[in-house]
Amino acid sequence: MKVTGTGGVSQAGGPGKAQRSTGEGFRLGAAPAATAAERPASVAGPSAVMGVEALIALQDVGGPLERKRRSVSRAGRILDVLDGVKLSLLGGELDQGDLDRLRRAVRDERQATDDPKLEGLLDEIELRAEVELAKLEQARRAA
Repeated sequence: MKVTGTGGVSQAGGPGKAQRSTGEGFRLGAAPAATAAERPASVAGPSAVMGVEALIALQDVGGPLERKRRSVSRAGRILDVLDGVKLSLLGGELDQGDLDRLRRAVRDERQATDDPKLEGLLDEIELRAEVELAKLEQARRAA
């Protein structure tokens, strides 16, 4: 058979005579001729393998190194806020804004973790922030 363009299949020549061999072996019969009534099956256009939501989810997951990089970044943010709170406490200038930033950083980290040890540490930080807020409230009432 001869393939000519995208139009289909045509016979290159007449069907050849089958060669006879003395041994039994594999034999091919003549190929059936294409008829004019047969139409090639239509091919559907390309379809999306997955939706946009799945692609976004895949980008968000990242590999183990990406997750570790994000965790280190979030931990660095909490440590920076804790350093600011420490310096404010030592200087006697702690205000509610510092503690609110700390609570926000802890809340953001809590949403992105499933480690029980880290959860316990975040609970301790959050409790300490609540104690300091209560101290500030007592000092404000006394003044």
